[in-house]
Parts: sequence; C-alpha cells; structure tokens
Amino acid sequence: METAALRPLEESDIPLLARWLSDEMVLEYYEGRNNPFDEQAVREKFLGADPPGMQRWILMELSQPVGYLQTYPLSREECREELDWVPKTGSVYAMDLFIGLATKWNQGLGRRFVTLARDYLTGVLGAGWVVLDPRTENIRAIRCYEHCGFERRKLLPRHELHEGALRDCWLMAYQARKSK
Repeated sequence: METAALRPLEESDIPLLARWLSDEMVLEYYEGRNNPFDEQAVREKFLGADPPGMQRWILMELSQPVGYLQTYPLSREECREELDWVPKTGSVYAMDLFIGLATKWNQGLGRRFVTLARDYLTGVLGAGWVVLDPRTENIRAIRCYEHCGFERRKLLPRHELHEGALRDCWLMAYQARKSK
C-alpha cells in the first residue's frame, strides 16, 4: 500500500494551509514566525497566478493531508541570477516543501515526499537537475535531502529573508541518473 502521495492543491485547502502557516513550529522553518498566514494571505500567495510550469501539491499520508510542496522549472538565467550556479547540461527544477503537522516530523515523511517529488521531476518531467535551498541552520531538512541523494553545491550567503534577517542557505542539487 502506498503511504505517501501527492495531489494537486485545491481551493478547499485554503483553511488547511492557513492552519499550518499560523503554527509557530512550522513557521520557524517556512515563511517565519513573524509572518503567520490567514486564509486571505494563503489565497493570494498559493492560489494566485503562478509562474509558467509551477505545480502546487498537498502531501498525503494514508489519504490524510500532512504537508505542502511546490515545484517549478528554473531557466538558466534564473539559476545564474538566483543561485549563481548553472549546470553544464540538463534542465533544472526547484522544489520547496514543508510538513504542516509538527506531530508528523521525525517519522521519515520528508524522505518519502522528497524522493517522490524528485522522481516525478526527473522521471516524468525529464529534469536533469532538482535543486533546493534550505537555510543552513535547518539541519533536519539538510540531512533529509542528503539522504535523498542531494548534495551541497555551494553556500548562498544572505540568500533568504527570514524573520527579519537575511539568512545563509545551501544550494543542494540532485542530478538525474543518465540512462545507459
């Protein structure tokens, strides 16, 4: 039985995302504790006009929503401007995610969802690379990504505004396996 699945984000998920994104434990790692979301903020940020190719998902465990994932392609120019890194070959997709229920943390869900999304991006969409940019102090996320085959490529100093300060992040990348 499949315990981890993705389903597209729906309008009916607004109250769920607002609940997750007003939880201080979740906000410590995603968006910041100084930036709680109400339903209107969720609607504007997560259901507004998306850039081309962006996909938004609800993470499901045993048919219950437990988190959020977004994936999107990055052009070579966006890689250069945002990450100061451009691979020699292959398309690049980025992903961001969080487990919205702190009671579900440290149970291996992150690994299952990251692997599921990584395999979808490389296998179905044909991404040559998948990248993430966790803040350097988010050790649990970094370990999860490394377990899923992502490697730290470079330090991104002062890369993300979080709780009023620019924070350092790691550029972490996964290269799709070449078929032989």
